[in-house]
Amino acid sequence: LTRSMQAQQVRAPRAFGRSAIAPRRATVVVRASAGTSPKINTQQLKSAYEELKTYIQSKYCNPIIVRLAWHDSGTYDASIKEWPQRGGANAAIRLQPESGHAANKGLNIAMNLLKPIKAKYPEVSYADLFQMASAAAVEAAGGPKIPMRYGRRDVETSDQCAKEGNLPAAAHPFPDGSVSPAEHLRKVFYRMGLNDQEIVALSGGHTLGRARPDRSGHGVEKTKYTEKGPGTPGGQSWTADWLVFNNSYFTEIKEKKDKELLVLPTDACLFEDDKFRPYADKYASDQAAFFKDYAEAHAKLSELGVQWVEGGPVTF
Repeated sequence: LTRSMQAQQVRAPRAFGRSAIAPRRATVVVRASAGTSPKINTQQLKSAYEELKTYIQSKYCNPIIVRLAWHDSGTYDASIKEWPQRGGANAAIRLQPESGHAANKGLNIAMNLLKPIKAKYPEVSYADLFQMASAAAVEAAGGPKIPMRYGRRDVETSDQCAKEGNLPAAAHPFPDGSVSPAEHLRKVFYRMGLNDQEIVALSGGHTLGRARPDRSGHGVEKTKYTEKGPGTPGGQSWTADWLVFNNSYFTEIKEKKDKELLVLPTDACLFEDDKFRPYADKYASDQAAFFKDYAEAHAKLSELGVQWVEGGPVTF
């Protein structure tokens, strides 16, 4: 998910990109004293993931859950080495002032949806929960299984929140002074240590979700694809089946045949920019290639700025 990343589902918005997950940047193991280190409960992680897939589908909330995780990790600044000043996937988004940033409007809905899961699995950190839920939302919607790792440390105080303005915008005027949408996307994602292929692959996450003008300022009030929901009706989607994860985001933007579907400047530039276009063309014609690159980019995004607790990271 800003760029607008304001695609909304259940009153919610959109989601937020080397094709390899490695290297894992800016990750450090916490060496806390005995009795103070957060615990990694692998059984709770496993159970939470399986429950999340069913729960998210039942609430039609896949898009906003993806957006929550991406907005938490998308504050990362690779030029800053200290944790948590560097931002990233640390659950600061649940705290003020970060939860009140303009780009995060509506994400309280996603956090409220996840409260029952957190209560049932208390040893799963918030940072792990947000990123896990995003991966579960993608898989449950028909997308690839994301190769996730767990053991993220949560920030605990408001002074550990990231500054406002680190997430992508959708159109002019861009807050960083970029002249073009492609320049803006590169400034934002290069700051995180991501490259052109990852930018394009992650953009494909907008196959899920809708934009709502009352939240992002983009899109229309309703279309034939959104006027009856599911979830809260309204908004404008990028794809006709906006709760199904596939490569239709790329095919629809390339063809631009359906006026009821949303195409923002930061979407159109994927086929207009000479360096973005080869990846966008590839993903429009080859869903398997898109799924592979998307899964790797998503996993990398989920680990930006992470500080691992003792015993982490773990997989299952």
